[in-house]
Amino acid sequence: MNRRAFGSAGEDFACEYLRAHGWKIVDRNFRRGPGEIDVVAQKRDLLAFVEVKRRTSARFGRPAEAVNWEKRRRIVQTAAMYVQEQGLEDAKIRFDVIEILGPEIRHIEGAFDATGLFD
Repeated sequence: MNRRAFGSAGEDFACEYLRAHGWKIVDRNFRRGPGEIDVVAQKRDLLAFVEVKRRTSARFGRPAEAVNWEKRRRIVQTAAMYVQEQGLEDAKIRFDVIEILGPEIRHIEGAFDATGLFD
C-alpha cells in the first residue's frame, strides 16, 4: 500500500470512528492555499477540524507529535478560509487530532488552538 492509500485508509477509519461517536462528517480533504483539513465534523453546535495522523509503529514518535507548530498554523489558516466560505463565522469550532497507531485509535479533542500561531 502506498503512502497516499495508507493515509486515505486512516482517514476512512477516523470517519467511521467519529460517526460511531455521534459526529456527522461535513467535509473531507478541504484544500485551500498551502493547507488541508482532513476531516470537518459536526456534533450538535460544535464544528471540529480534524487532523488525522496514522503510523504503523511509534518508532519515530506518536502520530500526533507530527502535528507541529507549522502544521497547526496551516490548519488554522485553512479552517479560517472554510469558515468564511461557508458563512460560519459564528460557529463554535475546535481543532482535534485523531492518531492511529497500528490498530489503536485515539481522538485528542481540543488538541490545539490558534493561540500564538500568528504572533
